[in-house]
Amino acid sequence: MQMKRRVLTLAFIGLWLLAPTAGAQPGANTTATLIFFDGAGNQTLDPQEPQNDSSFAHTQMMAIYDALILLDAAGNPTPGLALSWAYNDAMTEFTLRLRQGVRFHDDTPFNAAAVARNFERDKALITRIGAASAETMNAITAVEVVDEFTIRLQLKEPNGQLPYYLGGTAGMMISPAAIADNAFGAALKAVGTGPYKVCAVESNLRTQMVRNDAYWAGTAGRPASFEHHYVPDGRARLNAVRSGQATFAMIDPRQIAEAKAAGLQVQINEKNSTWDIYLNVKRETIGNLKLRQAIMHAVDREAIVSALGFGASQPAVQLFASSSPMFDPALEKLFPFDQTKARKLLAETGYPNGVDINFIMLNTTEFRPLGEAIQAMLGEVGIRLKFDQLDVSQFPSFRRQQRGDMMLGRWGGRPDALQAFQTVTATGGPVNAGDAATPEIDALVAEARRMNPTDPKRVEILRRLNRLTTEQVSHIGVMTRSMVYAFRPGCITGLPPYLPTGNDRMNDVQIGAACKVGAIT
Repeated sequence: MQMKRRVLTLAFIGLWLLAPTAGAQPGANTTATLIFFDGAGNQTLDPQEPQNDSSFAHTQMMAIYDALILLDAAGNPTPGLALSWAYNDAMTEFTLRLRQGVRFHDDTPFNAAAVARNFERDKALITRIGAASAETMNAITAVEVVDEFTIRLQLKEPNGQLPYYLGGTAGMMISPAAIADNAFGAALKAVGTGPYKVCAVESNLRTQMVRNDAYWAGTAGRPASFEHHYVPDGRARLNAVRSGQATFAMIDPRQIAEAKAAGLQVQINEKNSTWDIYLNVKRETIGNLKLRQAIMHAVDREAIVSALGFGASQPAVQLFASSSPMFDPALEKLFPFDQTKARKLLAETGYPNGVDINFIMLNTTEFRPLGEAIQAMLGEVGIRLKFDQLDVSQFPSFRRQQRGDMMLGRWGGRPDALQAFQTVTATGGPVNAGDAATPEIDALVAEARRMNPTDPKRVEILRRLNRLTTEQVSHIGVMTRSMVYAFRPGCITGLPPYLPTGNDRMNDVQIGAACKVGAIT
């Protein structure tokens, strides 16, 4: 008897066959090079490499590799390289029907065998791959090629997160020819099925790509090539747009007024993203709840937003912006700015004369002003932050090498709220150097993971997690964070906010035909 299956994606056949890209804007320049100066870089273009767990490292990879499931701008799973997918009733099998007629950049055909080879490679490299991919592979016990365009995943236990996992790095498909010898990291030749093909890579510096004119979803309006430059200094990024060196750039919020005064267009993309402080609760100091509460009360979020938000941020203590269905306005009132209470809590922890805290500071101009403001505020109540500067590409050392007590991070959000708690607050989370602040957090995460994302009870659990992790100070929220771009008027279209990741999806960005070159003085 054929097992009944619960279908997660219901779409009309006609919609399955539509390309997900935007149509060409009138007068789009398809012969120019799109040059983006970014504040985040990539050591390698291997989706499964640990540094690429950061959702701020996905810009080029989303352009190079299609994922099995496409997360739309709001983070909802939609058809990608897989046209449809379904769980069995027990949620221990996950079957995907794949798109036909797709080829990798090296002309290798995409099919179920290619998907199986990608999963086989990740399983073989399980101790080396990033946490997001490792968690996905650990959930899968067997991969079955049902036919040329159908693949079935056997799961270790009920797991409702596969549609989200396979919409991220774990679902990005690499040509089987490129991974024939389990090439990994810098040794991997980046060959996907995406709208751009790699022609040159300089680690943590520049990625040069050319348009894939054989792209299965069409090429309408896309520039001839796309260059991604990693430039840590915000001043250099803004100057690159003014000089004509860059088509557009991510700029620091404090540069908004300057960019507008220079005649540039500024675009603020509101994100489900926050400036957050990650904690190592294994440390004797940070492991004390009252000390964490003291830090919460010592941070004047309103003042930080006024001084450093520049109209692009709001105060935040939770992992979700007010636009998120997970946002709980009551939580924002739990830790008002109160230096007297902070000092009292600090004394109750056994540090009446203050305490030294090692604070990881990533080396971009966007981080330092905020880090210094937090340092000054905590110093006023006796919590002395000692900066330990680290290149942004080395941020995994906070967890893997247990380096530092706290680390300021740009939390990029996740399409599934459960992933946010898993990543930031649960034991083993990629940016959680310690354990869960309380065992109940891990228990609730495990319970929600076994549920279908459409189950109303799952939402209730996620709301409980949001309150619990905030009350227990599993992380320290500071303010919301938007992506801010600067470009010449009329130069950029097709760059809407993309909520599933910390950066935005640039696959469909177009250059206006009237985009002028030359320096802006």
